[in-house]
Amino acid sequence: VQLQASGGGLVQPGGSLRLSCAASGSISSYALGWFRQAPGKERDFVAAISYSGDSTYYTNSVKGRFTISRDNAKNTVYLQMNSLIPEGTAVYYCATRKKMYGSRRYADYDYWGQGTKVTVSS
Repeated sequence: VQLQASGGGLVQPGGSLRLSCAASGSISSYALGWFRQAPGKERDFVAAISYSGDSTYYTNSVKGRFTISRDNAKNTVYLQMNSLIPEGTAVYYCATRKKMYGSRRYADYDYWGQGTKVTVSS
């Protein structure tokens, strides 16, 4: 499975962006996650979604501001990011694992996209 992340860019604090992650094949049986890596820091968990979309998980710092969703017919997962803050500046990566439910652990994912850069700055 190949993943292609897109939708990053420059946004002002308080603004919104929607990231997309398109898969080359069917991912309807797999969980997906979003991670981010700020300059000089480790790759951190952001959000994950189960194969059906019924279960979602978020890191505490984005709860209420970010929403993960998926469209299995399009083999695509989305990350809607609202009320962005400068600390959200990072490269955002999507990933999938051959399990039905997501994980917060980086090592639990099998396939990764190339990342899309998000810069939150005025």
